Amino acid sequence: MTEANEYLERWKEWCVTVRNRTNIRNVENPQQRATRIKMLRADYSAFFEYYFPHYCENSDTGEITKCAPFHIKAANKILRSKNIKAAFKWARGHAKSVHFDIGIPMWLKCQEQRELNVMVLVGKSEDNAQTLLADLQAELQFNQKYISDFGEQYCAGYWSEGQFVTQDGCAFFARGRGQSPRGLRYKNKRPDYIVIDDLDDDTLCENESRVRKLTDWIKEALFGALDGGRGRFIMVGNLISKTSVLANIAATEGVYVSQVNAYDNNGNISWSAKWTKAEIKSMEEFMGYRSFQKEMMNNPIKEGTVFKNDWIKYKKPLPLHKYEQIIVYCDPSFKSSRKNDYKAIKAWGKIGRELHNLRAFVRQCSVAEMVRWMYDFYEEMLEKDIVCNYYMEANFLQDTLLDEFTTEGDIRGYQLPIIGDKRKKPDKFQRIEAVSPLWERGFVYYNLLLENDKDMKTGIDQTLSIEKGMSGHDDGPDADEGAIWMLQKHTRIDKFPVQITSREEIINSSKNRF
Repeated sequence: MTEANEYLERWKEWCVTVRNRTNIRNVENPQQRATRIKMLRADYSAFFEYYFPHYCENSDTGEITKCAPFHIKAANKILRSKNIKAAFKWARGHAKSVHFDIGIPMWLKCQEQRELNVMVLVGKSEDNAQTLLADLQAELQFNQKYISDFGEQYCAGYWSEGQFVTQDGCAFFARGRGQSPRGLRYKNKRPDYIVIDDLDDDTLCENESRVRKLTDWIKEALFGALDGGRGRFIMVGNLISKTSVLANIAATEGVYVSQVNAYDNNGNISWSAKWTKAEIKSMEEFMGYRSFQKEMMNNPIKEGTVFKNDWIKYKKPLPLHKYEQIIVYCDPSFKSSRKNDYKAIKAWGKIGRELHNLRAFVRQCSVAEMVRWMYDFYEEMLEKDIVCNYYMEANFLQDTLLDEFTTEGDIRGYQLPIIGDKRKKPDKFQRIEAVSPLWERGFVYYNLLLENDKDMKTGIDQTLSIEKGMSGHDDGPDADEGAIWMLQKHTRIDKFPVQITSREEIINSSKNRF
């Protein structure tokens, strides 16, 4: 059986599911039915839950997964805006295709005054677009609740041919990226709802020329398929690259932009009806920092803009008493407006020219957990007769954060000897970038014994992710910079071999870095 035939068989099975899951069980009189339909036309969440139980009902538990506030807001925005150009940057798994390709179009179509006549669904390829269109046809052809309320829908055509029409004169087309949409119309009507679904992929985004050409195709040929710009023109996807078509469209003047991340700005779960905080946290731990930021936080970070992966070196640490000095630096990120920031503690040792990252704590956690870890580390070093210097930015020591250290100290019977870093610090990115040559020249090593440690790996991921203007987390590298600055404070520069570089090499290095 060919791949196309296999998909056709799966589609037929799905059509049976749609029919069975939308059986009509309630008995209504005409007035009750009219009242319910009026309510569903006005309330997108109720509309979606009533007509699409197979998308929002957990088949194991039977519980309904409620629409998130951002689903409802998007649907209402689109309904109210007959002429809209919009980019919806939503995290993976947040039901972009289900709502923008199925739920919202069918809601527009069933309004008392119909809001949709000709829809064009654009995918990565023609096959991909047709597959997306198949799900919409399954609903219009087999959804018994929708058919009972609004009449028989399907008339002619087939998703595998890239188009079909309904009995009331609506037409639906599928197009792949770059495929000509010129001349698209049904009878005397031109497209009035165009949705571009997950157009970007990693291969495309690596080629800036292709991204520019595809952006032009969207703004010219595809947008031109509307009747003089009249209609709803929507692009949806998660932002996998800053060099992407979605990024370009979202940055275009006059485009409405919606961004939904797995965590909101307060560190809460954006779609709490579907995901628990533990589930998102587990996903984050498995994916790693950079991948999670890209797929779930609309924050693509290109590795190597400041630090290169091949600069990351590991070495088995020396016996601790052999280090000239060990600095433990804490960055609590307590003043940040984002509650989901990381708290970071880094222990660094210096031996000759080398700097060794001995231990790391880089976590999204409570202040109390961070404080306990730091006290535990202090006691571990005390048992080994190792003297370390413990630092934190002086401003934090004047904050309520100090109360957490005092409370833990009272429990343990002593106070942790923390020294305030009283530097007048320049811009954080500049400080972190300034120490990057130490990595490049091979002076920095990570603890080989902790190569697979989650805290160590998260700190390294954050280091590799550093770039100017980034919106991701930099708490680990910030703690690194603080510890290294303290270790270098009394070290003469001439202890480090000077590498003479030509003007051309400096220029090329800058180009590679940025």
